[in-house]
Amino acid sequence: MTSPNSAKAGVIGHPIGHSLSPVIHRHWLKQYGIAGSFERFDVAPEELGGWMAGMADRGLGGVSVTLPHKETVMAFLDRVDERARAIGAVNLVVAGPYGFEGRNTDGYGFLAHLNDACPDWPGTRPALVLGAGGAARAVIAALAEARVPEIRIANRSQDRLAGLIDDFDMAPVKACSWPPGDDDLEDIGLLVNTTSLGMAGAPELSVDLRPLPEDAVVYDIVYQPLRTMLLEAAAARGLRTVDGLGMLMHQAAPAFAAFFGVLPEVDTALRAVVLEAMVP
Repeated sequence: MTSPNSAKAGVIGHPIGHSLSPVIHRHWLKQYGIAGSFERFDVAPEELGGWMAGMADRGLGGVSVTLPHKETVMAFLDRVDERARAIGAVNLVVAGPYGFEGRNTDGYGFLAHLNDACPDWPGTRPALVLGAGGAARAVIAALAEARVPEIRIANRSQDRLAGLIDDFDMAPVKACSWPPGDDDLEDIGLLVNTTSLGMAGAPELSVDLRPLPEDAVVYDIVYQPLRTMLLEAAAARGLRTVDGLGMLMHQAAPAFAAFFGVLPEVDTALRAVVLEAMVP
């Protein structure tokens, strides 16, 4: 089996043509002088099991995993680490001595970018997370590890929200109404949108930000468009904002280290390369 430091890796999803992962990893390969490759692999849901079974034969040291495979890929792995199992999703598969292992670096990427963009974000006050999908789970796990005292969660589907609350019964989580009310907003230090609302082609996210404290931070993991209406509304109120592009870049750093043996730097040069690739 290929070692974790193999010079060949990629990203799987369906569709996959829009993925920016190759842009990020190829930039780092060039920057660090590594003779490796990183490719896109379009894998339909019904093909996932067979594709994973043949991954070693492709000479891959691992793959990044994007939609719609983050949850279903777990059934085809030899091992899933504790963090990914708690989140219930995998975004990184790495070849190791015991087979292919699933990991999740989304929470790491979220928190690393938040700490980079707003190192003094009010982490001693409650946070409010919008959404209850895989991205929300990664964010909640990261906030719990950061010892945020209360994590409020609002989601349109109450059944999905109830399931998430049950799964995180050891974390300081609390269900909120949708949309969140003034009481849910007036004392928080951080609001995070993990839904697809506000993404290009999707309906807009409508949340009244007026009750937020003046020092609150608004973080939208959506990065297409880079400045969502949520972030524009927050900026108009004078609040600090964090876009989703940094999370995408930071979550790729531990993946690159697993694939190629070097922990890369997320810097302004990488951001410029990714922004250029996003221009239609």
